[in-house]
Amino acid sequence: MPRASRKKSETGIYHIMLRGINQQQIFEENEDYWKFLKILEDCKAISGFKVYAYCIMGNHIHILIREESEKLEQIIKRIGVRYVHWYNTKYQRIGHLFQDRFKSEPVISDEYFLNVLIYIHQNPLKANICTTLDAYRYSSYNEYSNEPWLVDTDYVYNLVEKESLMILHHTLISEPCLDIEPAHKIAYTDEQAKKIIEKLSTCKTVSEFQALDKEKRNKYLTILKEKGLSIRQISRLTGVSFNIVKRA
Repeated sequence: MPRASRKKSETGIYHIMLRGINQQQIFEENEDYWKFLKILEDCKAISGFKVYAYCIMGNHIHILIREESEKLEQIIKRIGVRYVHWYNTKYQRIGHLFQDRFKSEPVISDEYFLNVLIYIHQNPLKANICTTLDAYRYSSYNEYSNEPWLVDTDYVYNLVEKESLMILHHTLISEPCLDIEPAHKIAYTDEQAKKIIEKLSTCKTVSEFQALDKEKRNKYLTILKEKGLSIRQISRLTGVSFNIVKRA
């Protein structure tokens, strides 16, 4: 069955989401997050696109972007290829890192644009990673509250004043937008679960866990499920497919 055509935006503005294959972690430590942002900055200089917001989570990325001379598919391919090459080299792995096709939704109204921007910045709060927006280092929120270096703020400030934008971030509960999946109730946050996995297996990265022999891997998967980690969460944080985790 052929894939549905990607919806085009009359404004050229899109909400993009990239996620790890099998929803696995694609950012292991600080260096990985900052490397992706440097790649985004370099590709922006090459392709000329505009970035209005971003948020890098452990296993997925949100970007609010406007295509200019280069088409969206080429932009995302350029970004993805560079990061995958760097990540695979660093962690001595091969193969795909991102889900085969990035997700996108057109942003065609100013009202929805602001909703998406705030939704992206509120992701860490909703995931219980932090308690304040400015505490999360890997989103563009602080570029709006302080000095921008990657995002293009002029378009946003033509829609709303800076002070009003900050107030909206703290008073508006954004409507659901493009995301990886509906929220699932879990016993542990991802940060808590990562510590449990590391303590049990001594593996500090997804690549190390994937390199375990089958018998040891399955033993750890069984213990993690018994400890209350969800199957989806274990799959995300270890890089092991959902079905293998389920059968273990």
